[in-house]
Amino acid sequence: DNGLDALVAASPENFAYLAGFVVPSHHILRWRHSMLVVKPDASAAAFTVDMEESTVAGRLPGIPLTSWGEFTDNSMEVFAGLLRDLSLTQGRIGIETDYLPARDLDILKRALPKVEFVASQDLFNRARMIKTERELDLLKRLSRISDQGIADALAGASVGSSEMKMAADLTGGIYSRGAEDFKLMIIATGERSQLPNVGPSERLLASGDICRVEIFSIIGGYHAGVCRTAYVDKPPDHAERIWAILSDATCQLLEIIKPGASTREIYEAYLKMIASLDMPPIAFVGHGIGLHLHEDPYLGAQNDCALEAGMVLGIEPLIYRTGYGFGLQNKDMVAVTDTGCTLVSDVSDTRSLIRCGG
Repeated sequence: DNGLDALVAASPENFAYLAGFVVPSHHILRWRHSMLVVKPDASAAAFTVDMEESTVAGRLPGIPLTSWGEFTDNSMEVFAGLLRDLSLTQGRIGIETDYLPARDLDILKRALPKVEFVASQDLFNRARMIKTERELDLLKRLSRISDQGIADALAGASVGSSEMKMAADLTGGIYSRGAEDFKLMIIATGERSQLPNVGPSERLLASGDICRVEIFSIIGGYHAGVCRTAYVDKPPDHAERIWAILSDATCQLLEIIKPGASTREIYEAYLKMIASLDMPPIAFVGHGIGLHLHEDPYLGAQNDCALEAGMVLGIEPLIYRTGYGFGLQNKDMVAVTDTGCTLVSDVSDTRSLIRCGG
């Protein structure tokens, strides 16, 4: 339908989407290119850095593999040679122009002047929005790992505990339940709870602190992000009032998230839900999630699409700056079903603020 003679997956998430596994150093060192070339007849060829050759060969035993030397070759010149071997010296090749560095894309264009390299990121983004049953099962498992890990970390926190101890309890908890990795761990307490994305510090918890804790647990490259907000000893003034509105917003969002619903209209409805707070909202209230921690669709004013069954969303009513020295956030994982949606981060009861220490 796209008139492509081949499609190239170049980013870590799209290589994993087509190949079914993550190349370990792909997302760590950007120049260590690994790619998968797929043709309309479903034939494929793999390309990877020599450091990862044994890993890729072991995971893709039936796929021809070309490797390039990290310290001896120009990766794009070797990749151009692979395309020539596949008789792809002209025509249209889809490639992720938003991932591949401009210098590397220029080398490809000069090496294969008769090829039209077509931006393909939207094609991948669209495909990844709808999850398979296997993906749904994995994201449900991951959601509960993140949720339970946070619950246990908060249960072990009290006056005098450090953010570092909370982080140790949290990471230990998710690893003990099967997580392979994590991203964007947020441990934000007291006045630091107003900061959007901060890791743990040596700060010690005090009575009346708000604790905002978030983590994206990872298995097989897939992410599930959950955030919970708690208080230490006693909630600060205004926290419970604001939380009641945010919690009610979560409940209302779960009622209107369903196939056919407009992402923009959901966001507009959310703004009305929290309007009485008269506090600055963020530019979106949710986003897709999967092989990347932020995927399409976004539930915001900047774009619009209709939700579909099979989408998995991170829904996060929040106020970073309440004006009272703390921020509040709840993030849940939600699966869009044929008739509505299902909450899959279902370990913690978030109707009220959680109390640290259980």
